[in-house]
Amino acid sequence: MQRNSVNPVPWSIGLGFDQAQVIEGHERLLICSGQDAVDADGNPQHPGDMGAQLELSLDNLEAVLAGAGMTFANVVRLNVYTTDFDGFVKHWTRLTARFEGFDGRFATSLLGVTRLFTPQLLVLLEATAVD
Repeated sequence: MQRNSVNPVPWSIGLGFDQAQVIEGHERLLICSGQDAVDADGNPQHPGDMGAQLELSLDNLEAVLAGAGMTFANVVRLNVYTTDFDGFVKHWTRLTARFEGFDGRFATSLLGVTRLFTPQLLVLLEATAVD
């Protein structure tokens, strides 16, 4: 797989993401449902704690990726939905830190929403990965 960043202007690079990516020569495409801060039984965890919910959401995404034989290195798009936009932005570097050490960034959109499926949840991550 060949992955090329598209950044006509470089402002997004400093924030840890690309404006777009061109993916060529990939074999598999993984489209993930939104991953959030739930335990193995689907019970919401860490009410009111954005940082802890983000970490668990990333752990859950990592498990889905591993189930497909992939890692964060395979993520080419990561959409973030949050009910607390300003609260999430304070934790943005926690998200990008989980992708450090992998060659390449991802395309992204960050969206503020009125609520998620389970009202106690603050953040949901929706990923697309390729290999």
